[in-house]
Parts: sequence; structure tokens; C-alpha cells
Amino acid sequence: MKNIEGGVCAPIGFKATGIHCGVRKNKDKKDLSLIVSDVMCHSASTYTQNKVKGAPIYVTKEHLKNNEAIAILCNSGNANTCNEDGIDIANAMCDLCAKELNIKAEDIIIASTGVIGQPLSLEPFELHMAELVESLNENGSHDACLGIMTTDTMPKEYAVEFELNGKICHIGAIAKGSGMIHPNMATMLAFVTTDVSISKEMLQQVIVEVVNDTFNMVSVDGDTSTNDMLSILANGLANNKEIQIVNEDYQTFKEALYYICECLSKGIAKDGEGATKLLTCKVNHAKTIKDAKIVAKSVITSSLFKAAMFGKDANWGRILCAIGYSEASLDIDKIEVHLSSIKGDVCVCRSGKGYPFSEEKALEILSEDEIEILIDLHDGDDNATAWGCDLTYDYVKINGDYRT
Repeated sequence: MKNIEGGVCAPIGFKATGIHCGVRKNKDKKDLSLIVSDVMCHSASTYTQNKVKGAPIYVTKEHLKNNEAIAILCNSGNANTCNEDGIDIANAMCDLCAKELNIKAEDIIIASTGVIGQPLSLEPFELHMAELVESLNENGSHDACLGIMTTDTMPKEYAVEFELNGKICHIGAIAKGSGMIHPNMATMLAFVTTDVSISKEMLQQVIVEVVNDTFNMVSVDGDTSTNDMLSILANGLANNKEIQIVNEDYQTFKEALYYICECLSKGIAKDGEGATKLLTCKVNHAKTIKDAKIVAKSVITSSLFKAAMFGKDANWGRILCAIGYSEASLDIDKIEVHLSSIKGDVCVCRSGKGYPFSEEKALEILSEDEIEILIDLHDGDDNATAWGCDLTYDYVKINGDYRT
């Protein structure tokens, strides 16, 4: 497997684009994106578990009852959530796009991101849908990525190439996410394309498996968005033997997909609103996978711990506190904690008690922009990793007047 350029256009048979259509006031910001396959795709999605859901999610769920789609349409700047006519707007957007592409509206995955509870006019899409479709091209992934961003400060776009039984295959992806990030499904928005031939059943299975260990292990601020969705299109144009069971090809595909999703997850965590540090919490030797995940996410979501990381303060007691109030099964007296970065490693806790360390060395380690929290529970054989970021003054500044 190797990293390649091209994002969602790296797989054979995909085009993409992104334009400014007028949903966002800033004309320099793209706010409408489209990804299209040359042929019908097998498709799968995971969605937010928030009880309040964006209108596009209801429409997409209806469209994907047959697990087939050929296009993904997404606007930024308005979440189309809690709107009386939201579903009508989402359906109308699909109708406009379908007419221009000469496809069926139900073959389109639709998504929106932005401010919740604000009316969304159909007019920008009526005026610019033809322009959007006309601008589709094989190098349009980056524009599509820019078109789905909101408070993101950097695009999140990846692609890989790998081999299945002598056939060269590809996976590409774009994602957005910076705030309101505490997924219980996928991420804010992530769109994945592949030319691998894989059955609908196996595609849905692999997406769930990978999402549970990547996007569902990310937290920026503890808020689960109303519009979270990850969708994948697989058009089969690599002409590999279709993956119909869990076999070696399935595992190879899963490893490549995991890599892509891990890169996106880390990118989202690092780009957290106001963040200055990427925090990676690795939990080893837990009784069960569930316990390992619970501990990792409990630490990464602790506001007190996140604030300490912003302040470069090796306040390891906050780590133990977060472990202790989690619902994981563990023995406090066995816990060992290290803080690590490219500047080195310090043990701050052993056997559940404080361990002497150099504050000067800890400060040097915590001054880096990527920090690892290494927790050994010494209680089993299972491991898990979660990603997050520090909590800064700028997070409050950004969200204090986000709407106005």
C-alpha cells in the first residue's frame, strides 16, 4: 500500500468538484461539492446517533435502502437541521442535481453541514447546479474538499493504492470536521470512494468495523453533531474478483480503508477548533476491547486534562481521575501512565501512584504539537487508541459568536 495524490478522484471512474453557490456569504469560500462515479456503485453509510438529525440524513437513508448510489452532493454553511421544510429542500436539491446529471434523484447521497436551525433557501442550488455539474473533473477532489469545510483550518484529503490478486486498486477520501466532534458513528462528514469490487453486505460490514476503531474514537469537544455521516461509493472498476466473504482480500481492503480513516480521524482531531496539539491516548493491556476504548475516550474527552495539555502541565492526576470515573472494569492499583512526544518520554504514574519525574523534561515533552498519553492497565491483552486535542482560549472565541 502506498500514499498517492488525487483524493476521491484517485480511484478509477470518479470525478468531483466544488464551487461557491451563495449559501455562505463569503464569496471566497466554496460551499457546494459533488462527487460522481461513471457507473453505479455499491454504497454504505454510517450516521449520527444524535436524536436530532439533519434533514439530509433522512433523505440519504431512504435513498440507500438498496445500498446503491452514483453521486454525493453536499453543501456547507447551513446544516439544514430543525427546518420545517428541510426534507423538502434536501429532496429538491437531489432533484436539481439528478436532472443535470441525467440520473435518478434516489441515486444521490445528500449531506449538509453548518449552522443548525437556520432556513435554507433552494435558490442558490437552482442558480448554480448546472455550473456545479459542468465543473466536474478528474482533478476536482481538492475543490470538493474545500466545499465541505466550515470552521476547518486545513483540508483533510487522502488516497492510497494497493493490490488485490494482481489488480491495482485505490481508495480516496475527503472529510470535514473541527468542532462539535464527539462521534457515535463516523465523523462530521466523510466521503470515501473506491474502485474495488466488493459486495454490498461486505461493504457495510467493513465500514462499521473500521469506523468503530477510527472515527468513533475521536473527540474534540464532547458534542455529537446532528449531521455526522460517513458514506462510501465502490464502483468495482478495478476489476478485481468481487469480495463476497471475509478472506485475505477483505482483510487487505480493510487495512487500506482503516489507514485512510485513521488519517482522517487524526486530521480532524488535530484541526479541532482552536487546538494547538494533537493528543493520542493509547491504552494497553485492558481486560477487554470495550474497557480499553472506554478508558481512552474518557481521558481524551476530559476538559480538565485537555486544558492541562494546552498549558503544558503534566497534571497526571487528571488522567487518573478520568480513568476512575469511566465505566471500565480495571484495577486502579495496576495503572501505569507515560507522557510522550518526539522530545522523549516520562513515566508520571506507576501502580496507580505518583512516580517521580522531571518537571523540566515533562515541559519539554508537552511543548510539542503532538502528544501521546500511554496508559498500561496491566490487566489483560486488549488495546485501543483515541484521538483528541487540547482545550484553548480560542475554542471559546470561535464558538461564542459562531452563528452571529
